Parts: sequence; C-alpha cells; structure tokens
Amino acid sequence: MTKVYAFVLALLILTLTSATAWGQTSGGPETVLIQSGSATLHAMLWRPQGRGPFPGILLNHGSGRTREDLERLGPYEQNAEKLGPVFARHGYVFLYLFRRGVGPSADQGVNAVDLMNSESATRGQDARNALQLQSLENREMTDALSGLKFLRALPYVDPQDVAAMGQSFGGSLAVLLAEREPNLRAVVVFSGAGYSFDRSPELRTRLLAAVDRISAPVFFIHAENDYSLSSSKVLDARRKEIGKPHRLKIYPPIGHTLEDGHDFLYQGVSIWEPDVFAFLDENMRR
Repeated sequence: MTKVYAFVLALLILTLTSATAWGQTSGGPETVLIQSGSATLHAMLWRPQGRGPFPGILLNHGSGRTREDLERLGPYEQNAEKLGPVFARHGYVFLYLFRRGVGPSADQGVNAVDLMNSESATRGQDARNALQLQSLENREMTDALSGLKFLRALPYVDPQDVAAMGQSFGGSLAVLLAEREPNLRAVVVFSGAGYSFDRSPELRTRLLAAVDRISAPVFFIHAENDYSLSSSKVLDARRKEIGKPHRLKIYPPIGHTLEDGHDFLYQGVSIWEPDVFAFLDENMRR
C-alpha cells in the first residue's frame, strides 16, 4: 500500500510541475554571439523552464542611441532586461538581438541613428530618408535574418513557431522581415517607424507594399502620446482593406513626454502584457 501511495504522490508532483512550468523560467539571461556577415553580434536570450520545444520571439530594437542619449538614458541592455523575463514567464524563448553599433555590439559598426543623423546634417532630409530605407533593406535586415536563423536553430525552439516584434525603426524592420519570412506566425509592432513615416514618402510606400504581402497576423500598438500614430493607422487600415488579419490598439498616454509615449514598449509592460500575450497565444502553436 505504501508503494501505491508513493507512486500516486510522485505522479501528483509530476503533474503539478508540468502544469506550472509555463510560469517558470530557467533564469538568465544567457549572453550569446551571432555571426552576421562579417559582424559578430551580441544578444541576450531568455528561455522558459523545461525542455521545450517552445515558441520563439525575435525582438528588433530601435535605431540605437546617440552618445548623449546613452548618457541620459543608460545602456541599451536595460531595455532587454525589462522584457526578457516577462516573455520567458509566459512560455516564450526571447531573443533580444543587438544589431551593429548598439549596446554590446557597439564595436561592430556605427549604429543606424548616428548614420542617419550624420546624413541629415550633411545632405538633408531626403538623403536621410534614402539611407534609412537602404539600411533597413540591407545591413539591418542582414542582422535581423541572422538573429532569426539563430533563434530557429536552438534545440528547444520550434522553428515553425516564431514571431517577430519591433519598436520604432525596429518596427519597420519587423514589417519588412515578415514580408520576407512567410513562415512567421505573428508580428507585433510598437510605435512603428516613429516620426519617419510622416517625413519619408519612400518609407511609407515601402511599408504599405510590405503589409500587402505579410501572411501572419499583425498587431500595431502605440501609446496616444507617441511622436506619431500615422504609421499604424495607415498600415492597419491597409490590412483591413485587403482582408488580412490585423489589430490596432492605441493605449492612453504614458509618462509626460512624446519620448515617454514612444517608449511604451519598455515603460508600459504591465499595461500591454495581457493584450500582447493574448494575441501571441492565439496565433502561435502552444
């Protein structure tokens, strides 16, 4: 009889462990290196507890920070640490890739914001617009594709169950990435394109063409006090017009400035968390 009780107790413990595994993480983050052409990029990786396979998320950050912004706001790694544990707790492997010139990948080239600022100062807005789109389609895309390849190759990630997220410049990158990668399960865009959508006809045209070809559901997100809401309103309306899965949510203002609103991804985690994970859980295999 004692053996029977012991067996039942062991089975109960196993069941409870399995049932709570999604709410646990394996700790972390793990720092990993990802080769992207001639560049060696750093990334921070979080994973849930257990063997998997788990769904995976690639986060595409913004264009980077100027030296002044780094002094004012601190290192980019702090942003990653606000997100990674949350995704792991919800059962997702989360890869925060630092593209060339950003964070611990700062020695791998000049970041996009410094390149664009320099181009704007020397040659004007039109030249900046051209450089921005060229960077998104080439150098930044190469890095994002390398991160996606790395994520899909992890033994505890289901390579067919991966989504892309992005914020600001990285939101534009996530849209263009999803156009190229039809097997992505979902796309989440925070503060997409920033104010560039209003200032760059080339970027508007390119993103409109991209959303036409994305097969995965796309969730566009802003805080009301973002620099601009145009990109998500226009792109979401286009998705609705062509009958493709879409969602748009504009949250109440956060903080006190336009910059605070633009950083809603990092400042409003507890606010968007229920909606984003409901969207991901609905569209990704669990």
